[in-house]
Amino acid sequence: MSPTAHDGLLRTLAPQVVGLLTRRWGDFDAAEDAVQEALIAAFAQWPEQGVPDNPRGWLIQVASRRMTEQVRGEQARRRREDRVAREDDRRTAPPADAEDPAARDDTLTLLFLCCHPALTRASAVALTLRSVGGLTTGEIARAFLVPETTMGQRISRAKQRITSSGLPFALPEPGERAARLTEVLDVLYLVFNEGYATGAGTELQRVELAREAIRLARELHRLLPEDSEVAGLLALMLLTDARSAARTGPDGELVPLAEQDRGRWDAARIAEGIALVTAALPRGPVGPYQVQAAIAAVHDEAPSAEETDWPQILALYGVLGRLSAGPLVALNRAVALAMVHGPDAGLAALDALAGDPRLAGGHRLAAVRAHLLERAGQCEAAAVQYRTAAARTASLPERHYLALRAARLTGGG
Repeated sequence: MSPTAHDGLLRTLAPQVVGLLTRRWGDFDAAEDAVQEALIAAFAQWPEQGVPDNPRGWLIQVASRRMTEQVRGEQARRRREDRVAREDDRRTAPPADAEDPAARDDTLTLLFLCCHPALTRASAVALTLRSVGGLTTGEIARAFLVPETTMGQRISRAKQRITSSGLPFALPEPGERAARLTEVLDVLYLVFNEGYATGAGTELQRVELAREAIRLARELHRLLPEDSEVAGLLALMLLTDARSAARTGPDGELVPLAEQDRGRWDAARIAEGIALVTAALPRGPVGPYQVQAAIAAVHDEAPSAEETDWPQILALYGVLGRLSAGPLVALNRAVALAMVHGPDAGLAALDALAGDPRLAGGHRLAAVRAHLLERAGQCEAAAVQYRTAAARTASLPERHYLALRAARLTGGG
């Protein structure tokens, strides 16, 4: 499925149609497959014949027809057909160009289903991108650097798990909803991070993944406009992605934040992100994504790296640590601490993280230690840490950047 002018429209409509068919037929797996076929048909026909007056109704009819064909083609499907035949007219497919008055937007329900805690994070990410994002299996496989067959199996297992578990196609009960929404937000942020700072391979960023995560976060914000953490996540994505163009040099090399050309930052995204987090924070309750968005906003508002308000950032990391403690938060706080109180203070904070098994074997602790040692004027020790970090990262642009820093400190670059 190649990108076309209809991409945005189809990807907006796809989860709505999957949700509607799942609600009608009670079979998420079959509904998802049927909508994928309808999307393929739309990509083939719409450029030649034009977009129908009612594109949503068109997709519903085509996908419903596929569902009916599946029902008639298999015995299990025939049993379901019998059951469906006894149902009331709510299960009757609508005409191509007529809206079903009973239809509603089921995107939010579908998103909760795809991010169910019964699924692994990897499965939830893949299923969300396919069922809610409307991406093909091939597109998702390329984004995560795995063979298409592997990704297809992962998605298939996720759908089978949902089907066999008997999970209802319904929004979580109020008591469960907050925890489930946190899972949804975490999955979307995982997708964004993989796009913005790709963890492995030759590319520094996968722009299409970051954009898809932002699009889905926008959709979630449309559905839950009063939820402060949803707004905080969208703001965080926008404020971070605003620096995307300046983060890569002309040859694809990594450009660190302090050295970026801030004239290349996306001012419109920064303004939108600041507006979102400014409105969300007073509304409360304050959550980790709002605080991270506030930190990103402080960076984005600074005229230069030297004029960054590091004391404010350090204070915000203190708040974030109380809301959502973790090794990455502690690492970032150590950097802020060093910027406010000097590199020795930051290095002392890193010593407390040395035994954290969640950082063992990774490159981040060594990279931050190298940066702070360099600031402290300990060039030889910094070079050793840069080389350690370079050996541990699976991202080739990041490896080149870290190796170059080491070489420059020892006179080799």
